[in-house]
Order: sequence, then C-alpha cells, then structure tokens
Amino acid sequence: MQRKLSAPDLDFDAVRNELGVSEDYGATAQAEADHPVDRFAAVREDRTDLPFVTIDPPTSMDLDQAVHIVADGEGFVVNYAIADVAALIEPEGALDAESRRRGTTVYFPDCSVPLHPRSLSEGAGSLLPDQTRPCVLWTIRVGADGEPADVSIARATVRSVAKLDYAGVSADAAAGRLHPSIDALPAFGELRHRVALDRGAVELDLPDQEVVRDGGDARSAPGAGSIRPARSAPGAGSIRPARSAPGAGWTLRLAPHTPADLWNSQLSLLTGMCAGQIMADAGIGLLRTLPPADPRAVSALRATATSLDVDWPADVTPGQFLAGLPREEPATLALMSVGATLMRGADYLALGSNGDGDVRETPSPDRLRHAAIAGLYAHVTAPLRRLGDRFATEVCLAVTSGNPVPDWVTRALPTLPKILRAADSLASSADRASIDLTEAVVLAGRVGETFDAVVLHAATEHRAAQVFLADPAVIAPCDGDPAQGRGISVVLTVADPSARKVLFVPAGG
Repeated sequence: MQRKLSAPDLDFDAVRNELGVSEDYGATAQAEADHPVDRFAAVREDRTDLPFVTIDPPTSMDLDQAVHIVADGEGFVVNYAIADVAALIEPEGALDAESRRRGTTVYFPDCSVPLHPRSLSEGAGSLLPDQTRPCVLWTIRVGADGEPADVSIARATVRSVAKLDYAGVSADAAAGRLHPSIDALPAFGELRHRVALDRGAVELDLPDQEVVRDGGDARSAPGAGSIRPARSAPGAGSIRPARSAPGAGWTLRLAPHTPADLWNSQLSLLTGMCAGQIMADAGIGLLRTLPPADPRAVSALRATATSLDVDWPADVTPGQFLAGLPREEPATLALMSVGATLMRGADYLALGSNGDGDVRETPSPDRLRHAAIAGLYAHVTAPLRRLGDRFATEVCLAVTSGNPVPDWVTRALPTLPKILRAADSLASSADRASIDLTEAVVLAGRVGETFDAVVLHAATEHRAAQVFLADPAVIAPCDGDPAQGRGISVVLTVADPSARKVLFVPAGG
C-alpha cells in the first residue's frame, strides 16, 4: 500500500511575484470599490419576492449567480440573477481601468487575487445570503424540448435566502430534500445535458487535480484550494480556492465531480447561449468562440479508441462517445485526454463597432460559434471574476430593451479580446505553476519509489509520454515509450522543487 504523500507548508507568494499578481489596486480604484453607488437604483424591478439561492463552494464569498427554478408543465422557468457589477463601477473610471488591466480573478491553492477589490467582489457586489443586492435578472422559459422558448432581461433587486454548496445539493437531491427553490434543477440539468449531446456538444470529464491542506476538505474547510478546469466549456466550471491560514502541509488529490456541478453548469451554459444569440442577431457584442474540431483530431481519437479496443459506433458523435465512457477505466482517461485536442483554438470575438463608430464586416456563421457547445455562446454569468461578462451583459440589456449600446461599451469591445486572451494565459500559468510546485515538493525525497499510473499520452517526436497517478494526483512526463491508455508501474526519477519538475520512467524498463 502506498503511503500518503504530502508537502510541508508551501508559500505560493513566489508564484504570485513571478507572475506579477497582487492585491494592490491603487488608492483611487480601491476607494471606488469601497464606496460603490448603484447607478441604476431608480429603475430596478423589485424581485425580492423570489427566494433565490446560490450554489458555490462553501468558502466562496464572490457570489456571481443566484437561481430560482420551477417546473412549468413539461418545461421550466429559470430565474437567474447575475451580480450587476457594471452598475457599481464608474465607466472608464479608475476601478474600470484597473479591472481592464487585470482581466480576471487569478486563483492559487492558498488564496485568490480578485479581479475587483474584495470590498466589492466579496461585499457590495456579491449575492450574499440575506442581503438585498442589485442584479441583472435573466428569466428564461425552457420548453419540453429543452430549448429556450422566451428570454427576458432586466435590472432588478434580489435577495438570496440560502448559500448552498455542490456536495450538499447533490446529497439533498439523493435524499429527496432539495431546497424548494431548486427542486426542479436536477430534471432541468439532465434535460439540458441530453439536448447538448444530441446537438453535438463535447464534454470532457478529465480528473481535476486539487491542491488541499492535509486533512482538509477543499469543499468545506477554510484553507483548502483547488485547481478545477471547466467541465464542458469555458465558463461552465470554476476554480474556487479560499484564503487560508498557515500551519498544515499540502497534498494533491482528485477533485470529485458531483451531479450538482453538471446541473449548475447547465444554468450558465443556457444563459450564455441566449446571450450569444442576442448579440449575434444584433451584430454587436462579445462572443466566446471555438472553431470546429480538426478532422485529424477526430481521426486521432477514433484511432486511439481502436487501439484500446473501445467500441465507437459510426453514428455516435464524439461528444456522445466521450460522455458514455465508463469513468473508472484507464482507457477512459487516455481517451478524454486525446479528446481535449478537439477543443483547440478557443478565442473571443468582438462584434460591431471598432471603437471609432465604423461597423465591422460580419464574420461567417462558423466563426461565431463555439464548436464544443455546438452553438453561439458568450460569457455573461461571472462578472465579479471575468472582465468581459459585464460588457457583454450591457450589450444584451441594451439590445433587448431597444436602446443603443452605451458608448463606453462600444469603445471597449474591440479592446477586450486581447485583454481576455492575456488574462486566460495568466490564469493558466498560475494554475500550472501552483500544481507543478506542489507536485515537486510532495514527491521530493521519494525518488526511486514505484507508483501505479495510467498512460494519458504516448511519447511523440516532440514530447515525452504523460502519465497520471491517482494517489497522489499527479500528471507528469515519463521517459520511454509506454503504451497509451494502459495501466503501468512507474519509478520516480526526478522531483525538483526549485525547477518545479517531476519525471518518471516505466518500472523495469
């Protein structure tokens, strides 16, 4: 039996310093965040009659979304409240400029560095329980076919009555005691998931590496952090560590996926698809795009399935094939990993004005779409954590109300794709550097030991093979030429914390 491996207390300040990430927002921007004013208070609808709830990791305080969902015949009525960040930030002021410099909240295992100061992101702007808050309220009627039948958007005030978490919602659903405000969520989530797969969407369910304090629970204990990629599309999931106190060591494990993760992601995906359609129809806005999968990537996935003796019927889409794989099989890990190549080329696309009043040429329909979602898509549901969401939301509000898009939005739109690409790159670097450091420190002193692993990728001319260890949860290069998708034993040959490097070789090879 393998002994449990853990690292001493790790200081992730070195990673933050290396990446230039800090909570210094400047005095003027900080003051604006500390004393926000709701610029639309006089025109809001009062929807505090609806008992909204939030679903987030237990330690999260930057709550972007609150939901109230009910069955409506064979369909559903979804009320989805999104924090109205744009109402609390003076357009083109100091805080706006600082948020554009940052682009995103950056997550580390021991803390997050928010896009906006905590007084806004975890205070006045957050949909915290028992607080009346400004929001942008999406009301979406979903038919029995799982498709949106009617969409309305309005500025409103709402009041969350409960702060729920994924594990708790999943347990309550299994026990038949879901909060009344989300009693219809499982049926809605499963319906939308089926519709997505039938539409040709692709969902990857690779294991998520999670960096946690020894003895901690990343979903409930302060001081736990996790690195959690999205389940199916950008914005569908979240990386939500909490701030922590020093004292304990760190370890790596697999982050559990709960049914509530999937159900909740479908709320965000539905809203993002409605937003994408609104902006594409109007010819102005900010879309999240992904080109169609390279046919060579699909062929490579089929070839991998054949080499692993996994049946893939000709009439089954890649998304349906991947969704139907047994989660515990070693071959599934390899196929999911290869499936990630179907999702290359994600980008942002600004539609409409170029900032000087000129109208841009309309891109082709394929250029507008997000191939993994098999439809139009936009980020609008996490404005506390992502810069582009508040601008896209303003476009949707203006278009659906018949008003012109505000000038400060049209001026910003053409600049946002570049900002968001850089922000995504920074967030990815923070994730990778944090995990690489933890892997190397956790395994330091264990060189020469043997571990059970699964080969995610075979070696190529340009890259070593890649193996996955379940305990501790490590993904690392492996010398030699092990067969993809097979379970093997590997020997640790390098664990260098200063270089953040880990390397294995096949046992006996």
